[in-house]
Amino acid sequence: MWHDACLRRIPVRSNQPAAIRVRLERLTYNMHAVGVQLTPNRMRRPAVIALIPDLESILVHYPNARRDSLIPLLQEVQERHGYLSRQAIGRISQHLRLPTSKIYGVATFYNQFRFQPQGKFHVQVCRGTACHVKGSAAILEAIKRDLKIDAGQTSRDGVFSLEVVACIGACGLAPVICVNGEFHAGVSTKSVAKILDSYRRKAAHNDGEAA
Repeated sequence: MWHDACLRRIPVRSNQPAAIRVRLERLTYNMHAVGVQLTPNRMRRPAVIALIPDLESILVHYPNARRDSLIPLLQEVQERHGYLSRQAIGRISQHLRLPTSKIYGVATFYNQFRFQPQGKFHVQVCRGTACHVKGSAAILEAIKRDLKIDAGQTSRDGVFSLEVVACIGACGLAPVICVNGEFHAGVSTKSVAKILDSYRRKAAHNDGEAA
């Protein structure tokens, strides 16, 4: 039968152990969230992935690589491309001989990985100890509400993208956020809207000049 919680993507049978059912449900939710739709046929037959020259220059440094190379490989690809595209993950799947479901399962577990291109203004929210003590969790939620996106996502207009970092290295400025390398110290939930609006105005100004 098809389990409703899995959005009818992966067959979850009632006779499977509970731990396996939960894992399948979580994996399907993560993959659906990044725009991957699975069917039983796609799970059985890997798709043919077109070669991406820029990606091939990275993979050549990982000959005979296996699962233990997955995270450093994902990090290097994201550093080069800015995010993990569906095509790149498919090619990595072939290279490492791992199912794409396994790669998405790992990549969606970590906040550092993105599945969409960065926005014009990339917002980094520090969640280090100093920032956490001074309310960075509430600041993060305020930013998510304002931008209507979650960490690792890009706004529909392409203006903002959001990332959570373990420590931004500016503990004396806590709580702090960074936008395209520009630090904002002592941020509060009330100042979030003002900061983001200033970048919206910059984006509108830049678009006006380009036109």
